[in-house]
Amino acid sequence: MWTDEQQREPGGHASDGPRRRATIHDVAQLAGVSRQTVSRAVNDKGEIDPDTKARVLEAVRMLDYRPSRFARGLVRKGTVTAGLVIPDLMNPFFPEVAAGVLEAAEERGWQVVVWDTRTDGAKEREALGVLSHQADAVMGYFKNDDEVLARYLGGLPLVLLERGPQQTRFAAVGIDAAAGLEQGISHLVRAGHRRIGMLDGDRLTPGPRREAFLAEVRRHGLPVDDGWIAMSDGHGVAGGEAAMEQLLDSRPQLTAVFGFNDLIAVGAMRAARRRGRRVPEDLAVLGFDGLSLGELVEPALTTLRLDKRRLGRLAVEQVARLRAGEKPLTGADAWVAPELVVRASA
Repeated sequence: MWTDEQQREPGGHASDGPRRRATIHDVAQLAGVSRQTVSRAVNDKGEIDPDTKARVLEAVRMLDYRPSRFARGLVRKGTVTAGLVIPDLMNPFFPEVAAGVLEAAEERGWQVVVWDTRTDGAKEREALGVLSHQADAVMGYFKNDDEVLARYLGGLPLVLLERGPQQTRFAAVGIDAAAGLEQGISHLVRAGHRRIGMLDGDRLTPGPRREAFLAEVRRHGLPVDDGWIAMSDGHGVAGGEAAMEQLLDSRPQLTAVFGFNDLIAVGAMRAARRRGRRVPEDLAVLGFDGLSLGELVEPALTTLRLDKRRLGRLAVEQVARLRAGEKPLTGADAWVAPELVVRASA
């Protein structure tokens, strides 16, 4: 965790956004010494006057200078190390995304450092603080806003996963939830459903999946208010079960439900059966993500399948573009659109 002083520009002014990463030349200029002297002071090597060393280290602190791995001799010349920040490696969705990252990185000869933040904002900041020393670029999932991320990055290239390019000033790879829900809700409506609820997994703010769900049910003229949406405590099966119980209490007349992800949708099926609701005869269930788990449950889960490996590969492509000084992909090229997979649950 950085102190307030380490999070500010020299002179005490807070940074308004991403800034150029300080170099050894900047430190040498501020301290009035040579680059070699900076290197000796930072690495505690060679004889150096104590006052000079103190002046160099003060310049390092003011500029928030972070010696590159190449300057420290930690990697061979030409090797690129990318940091991948994942919120929950126990959720089978994220290892598939990571597999796409690792495949694409290996093709380029890159190394990847994976960090699991366990959906904790403080651990995100810790990860960035460490990776800013160890990596050449970072990609991944973050709940912290742009200003906080910029403060901890130290100027490294950053690619955000599952944020649309219009939702951040950093490069991003998004999921086209609207295109997915258009397919999913239309399928449910064609099957005769008019009372459709949602089990949401975004507790802090209404996310893209809930916004897309609301837009689609309204487009079809279906009843919808807060009572048709229940919040899952987490993104797992247990959270889906509890949220489904709550939704059945508040809207017992519903005939279909959309789960924020496949795990929540599986939890919904378990809770529905416990309440005597048959799936799909009494309650249709639609998931999102397309986990292989959906083919193994009974009945098999209808879902909006994402190409999770492509999501990871696109993140690597964005990093490569940033490192080459090119503009990141935008628009449809930076989005992954879900595909409706109809199975027995809906």
